This record gives sequence, C-alpha cells and structure tokens, in this order.
Amino acid sequence: MKTAIITLALSLPFIGCSSNPKPAGSQHPETDAQTVEVVSVASQKLTTVFTLPAQLLPFQMVDVYPKVTGFLDMIRVDRGSRVHKGELIIRLSAPELVAQRAQAESSLRAAESQLTTAQAKLTSDKGTYLHIASAAKTPGVVSENDVMVASQTASADEGQVQSAESNVAAAREALRSVTQLESYLNIYAPFDGIVTTRNLHPGALVGPASGQSGAMPIVQIADTRHLRLVVPVPEAYVGEMQLGQQVAFTVPAQPGQVFHAPITRISQNLELNTRTMPIELDVHSADGRLSPGSFSSVQWPVHRAVPTMFVPVSAVTNDQQRTFVERVRNGKTEWVDVSTGLGVNGNIEVFGDLKPGDEVIRNATDAIRPGQRVKTSSSTASS
Repeated sequence: MKTAIITLALSLPFIGCSSNPKPAGSQHPETDAQTVEVVSVASQKLTTVFTLPAQLLPFQMVDVYPKVTGFLDMIRVDRGSRVHKGELIIRLSAPELVAQRAQAESSLRAAESQLTTAQAKLTSDKGTYLHIASAAKTPGVVSENDVMVASQTASADEGQVQSAESNVAAAREALRSVTQLESYLNIYAPFDGIVTTRNLHPGALVGPASGQSGAMPIVQIADTRHLRLVVPVPEAYVGEMQLGQQVAFTVPAQPGQVFHAPITRISQNLELNTRTMPIELDVHSADGRLSPGSFSSVQWPVHRAVPTMFVPVSAVTNDQQRTFVERVRNGKTEWVDVSTGLGVNGNIEVFGDLKPGDEVIRNATDAIRPGQRVKTSSSTASS
C-alpha cells in the first residue's frame, strides 16, 4: 500500500507539467483577421459619352385638307413629288360657290343703288330745308312749322343714308367672304418639301377635316431637307447640356458615317411615363442622305459641373435594406450608406458620408460586419 501511494505522489508533478497552460493575454486575435483588398475613393468631374436611341423627324410635316367642300378637279403631284412654297398643287370645283358669288355681287349692287338714291334724296331735301330756312328770316314769308318739317325730313334722310352705307358695307363683306371661300378651291404648297403620301384622286368629294368628307387628307407634305433629331434623354443623363453643343450620331442607312448636329431645343420637361426629357437637334440634309423616320444612335455627352466621388462598382453592396460601401478605418470596417449615380469604366458615382482618399473594400459583401477587424492590401481604382 505504501508503495502505491509513493508512486502516485511522484507521478502528479509530471502530469501538471505536461498540461503546460498559456499565460493570460498571450493570444493574438489579429492573426485571425480577414485580409481584404481596399481602394481609395476618387474625386473627379464626370465626363463621358452614352449611346442613346433617337429618331429623325421632318422639321415640318402637314396633312393637306381642303378648307371648303368640293370635288377634286385636278391634282398635280404624287408620292415623291418635290414641291415649292406657293406652288399650285390641287384644284377643286364647287359650282355652288359660283352661284353664291353671283348672288353676293347682285346684293352689293342693289345696296349701292339704294345708297345712291338715299344720298340724292338727302341732297334734295337738305337744299329745300336751307331755302326755307333762309326765306323764314323774312317775317310772314314761311311758317315756322314748314321750317321744322323740312329740318326733320333732312334729318330722316341722313339716317337713311347711314343705313344704306351699312348695307353696302355688309354686302361688300359678304362678297369678300364668298370670294375668299372661292379662292380656297386652289390649294398651294405651304412650304418647300416632298409629297410623302397621296390618298385621293380626281373626282373624289373632299372637305374640311372636321366635315364628313374630310376624314382623309388629300396629300401629306414633309420637309425632308431640314430634320429634327429627337432624343429622349434619361433624367440622369441631362447633366450640363447647352444649346448649340455639337452631338455625334449615326444611322443604319449610312454605315460608317458619323454625322453631327447642334442641340437646338430643350423641352425642360420630363415625360412622366419614361422619365426622359425630349431634346431636339437641328439636322440639315440637303443631299438627301438622311430620311425622316430613320432611327439613329446618338453619342450623348454627359458632364458634371462639380467633382463627384467614384468607387469600383463592386465596392457598392446592399443587404435589402440599405445600399452601402464598407470603409476601413484603423483596421476596422464601417458601413457607409450611399446613393449611386452614373457608372463609367467599371467605376460608379457614390453620394454619401465619404471624402476623397477614404479606403473602401473593393469587393464589398454584407458578410463583413461593421466593426470587424480586417487586414488590408491596397489597390488602385481604374479611372
């Protein structure tokens, strides 16, 4: 028994030595920190070009309707015909207008005859009144009542003359109106252009667009040498555009050709359904290489007036509640909420509590939590 106790006692010191416990505070958690690649936040003025779809439209285009109802008597143009401003292209016939004009002329002549009669009577009665008034200065020659009657007769004649003059003016205006309607039987080209559509032929009954016979225009004329390039510019791309700024564009019909046109009209109004602003460029195509209706690709320039901050696209992440970048300070991570702007060459604009030179994790992920200790390796953002 004594031998067993002695053996156990001798073995206890060796057991304690074999456990070899580490002193407190001897652990090194930094050796377990995750290594991440960081990149510095860059500040620069955005200058880039985006490709946008656009469409060429005629600078002027009109559907030609007659102003009066009549039969199509003559049409001198067809699809593809080039016309010049003021050129007679269509003539209508309307016999009822001829009858109306004859009646208006007759009414005018009658009114003028009545005016002449009234003026003659006024002259006669006024002379009689003056003669009686002169004789009445001699006592007993003419009664006072005769003078009064002569005066009232002359006054009534003046009223008749004024009424006749009004009738003449009205008859003359009626004739002018009928003459104007009759002039509408001849239709002239409103501007230089080309006939793009012809719908009717001689013998067709036509009329104003609001009438029953005016449902279809006779022809359509478009200005094909002066065009509008309409560009629906997204809200984010409006930027610092200026009137007169030259913009490049291409069309499928002219492969390899690059055209340029100035910004001419800015609508200053966003379309609610597309969040785009229609911008117009003036395009001149005297040689006819550009056609209305063509789609085109516009190289739209975007500029920022002040510098903005950029990070790689991969540096921005979200956790379905917030969008953020992961900034590294003093070896620990911080989530910084940001909103994003335009992307250029793999980088993207960010707006938030950042300043140039801040280091952010290049490949951000919400698996890296705020306050987590990390080790960094530097990287340079592409510009």
